[in-house]
Amino acid sequence: MIDFMNGIFNLNVILFYMINNGMDNSTFDFIMPLITNFGSFIAWAVICGILFVFGGQKGRKVALLGLAALFISNVSVYLLKYIIAEPRPFLTLAHVDLLVPENEVYSFPSGHTASSFAVAAVIGLKYKLNLQGRRYSLIYPLIIFAGVIGFSRIYIGVHYPLDVIFGAIIGLLSALLVLKMENNFLDDKLSYICILDKLANKI
Repeated sequence: MIDFMNGIFNLNVILFYMINNGMDNSTFDFIMPLITNFGSFIAWAVICGILFVFGGQKGRKVALLGLAALFISNVSVYLLKYIIAEPRPFLTLAHVDLLVPENEVYSFPSGHTASSFAVAAVIGLKYKLNLQGRRYSLIYPLIIFAGVIGFSRIYIGVHYPLDVIFGAIIGLLSALLVLKMENNFLDDKLSYICILDKLANKI
C-alpha cells in the first residue's frame, strides 16, 4: 500500500512538471494567469448574479441552483484542505514556475476547479443552444472551459494534477446533488422571489 501511494505521488509530481515546466511558452504564460481568474468563487457568483438579474424566470432558477452547487463545492473543498493539509507544489518542489502570487498554503483539492465544474455543470445541463434548427446542450463547451481553468491551476504552479481531478469530481457531484434536490430546494426560494416581484410591481 505504501509503495502504491508513493507511486501515485511520484506520478502526480511528474505530471505536474510536464505541465508546469514542460509546456512552458510565452503564450500560455500570458493567457493562463488570466483564465485562472474565471475559476474563483467570486467570478462564478457574479455569473450566477448576472443570470439571476437578466435571465428571466428560468435564469433565476438556474442561478439559485448554481449558487447552491457553488456553496456546497466550496465547503467540501475547504474542509478537505484543512483535513489533508497538503502544501502547494511551489512550497515543496524545486524549480516551480509560479506565475501568480499565492498566499494560501494548502493545495488539495482545487477550489477554482471545483467551483468551475459545479456551476458549469448546472448551467450546461439547464441550457441548450439553438443553431440551424438544432438544439445543442451547453454542457460540453462549459465543461471544457472548466477543464481549461483546472489546467491553468497546474500550469501557473499552484496545484498538482490530482488536486484538479478531485476538484472536478467534487464540483460535478455538487452540481448533480443540487439538481437531484432541485424541486425541494427551489420551492421555498422561488415563493419568496415571487412575493418580492409582486411587491416591486406595486411600488
